[in-house]
Amino acid sequence: MSYDPIALDAAVRVLAEAAPEADQTGQFPWTGIRAVHQAGLLESTVATRYGGPGGTLSTAAHILAELGRGDPSVALISAMTIFNHLGQATKSHWPDGLYRHLLGQARQQPLLLNAARVEPELGSPARGGLPATRARRTANGWSISGTKRFVTGAHGLTHFLVWAHTDEVQARVGTFVVPNGLPGIKVIENWKSLGMRATGSHDVEYTDVEIPAENVLELVDPSVAQQDNRGHAAITLALTAIYLGAAEAAQEAFIRFAHERVPANLGHPIARTERFINLSGEIDLLVSGARQIIFGALENNLGDAERLIRARLLAGRQIRDAVEIAVRGIGNPGLNADLGLERHFRDIQSVLVHAPQEDTSVAILGRAAFDRWNKAEASRSDYPEQLPILKTA
Repeated sequence: MSYDPIALDAAVRVLAEAAPEADQTGQFPWTGIRAVHQAGLLESTVATRYGGPGGTLSTAAHILAELGRGDPSVALISAMTIFNHLGQATKSHWPDGLYRHLLGQARQQPLLLNAARVEPELGSPARGGLPATRARRTANGWSISGTKRFVTGAHGLTHFLVWAHTDEVQARVGTFVVPNGLPGIKVIENWKSLGMRATGSHDVEYTDVEIPAENVLELVDPSVAQQDNRGHAAITLALTAIYLGAAEAAQEAFIRFAHERVPANLGHPIARTERFINLSGEIDLLVSGARQIIFGALENNLGDAERLIRARLLAGRQIRDAVEIAVRGIGNPGLNADLGLERHFRDIQSVLVHAPQEDTSVAILGRAAFDRWNKAEASRSDYPEQLPILKTA
């Protein structure tokens, strides 16, 4: 284990206590983020060669599920940094000096990284296309100009990882590391989502933002710059663990209500009634089943993209259904903010919104199923059944 479970549990309690206000105000959830930082969780996947604990993707998913129980918005902001450290551990795509410098900063304050990829015209890169955001060569480095959408944690990030194309004669595409707070950066506060309100996933506008020449990752030819939805399947599944945590918090709220609610005409908690016993069973089937699906898939072959995508869709749908059953089963109290279920219900709606979205993921599985059938047909045509041998008298 590459984290302290006692520290994680303490951080989750802080997140849960601060979550209602963060949801109500939509302000950056500094209380929760500082608790995650102080518990050492943001660096849980830093490679051992950098002095980190070397946590795996499964480690990250377990952490995110627990943080999701407290506040999924804080968990999502944290996930972006946790996944970036994991990426460096496996690919070493950051310039070594730059990465070590950022790790030094993380000792003093929360280091928060997140990709800025979606654009107003392009939409999600998961559906194909290249960025309009431009990186122009300057005497000292690069100048970044463009607008990005849905930048989770925009106000609190220490660095934006901006996907852009260069203005070179032979244009290249890459990720540019842009420190927050530089001249030319404007956060456009337009995040008005049903749930996950404290993520502050606002638009960000970059106007001639100057960064050093070394602040760039993986400059490549545009022909190989498309987002690999299959290659990201394991990360996307691990992200689903956040919403598993939120669903488990909703399940706990449902069970507590069932034990505390004693109608006068009944004389005992509704938890003893057949109806609520069955509702509890349905919720547990879906939530605990989703946990088995997520972690079962992450503990096996991470190279099987279809299996991981399938696991994400099944778990995500079950999580969504479970919380809906809880809210519907309780009735009016379930829609009251005091119980907490209402917030969990709103947050859960984002479980399959992350790229690649549900329809894109289903299409990947559909094409794969057709491909398997076509290959099987081709194989059968290559080896036709032998014709029966006619016997002569």
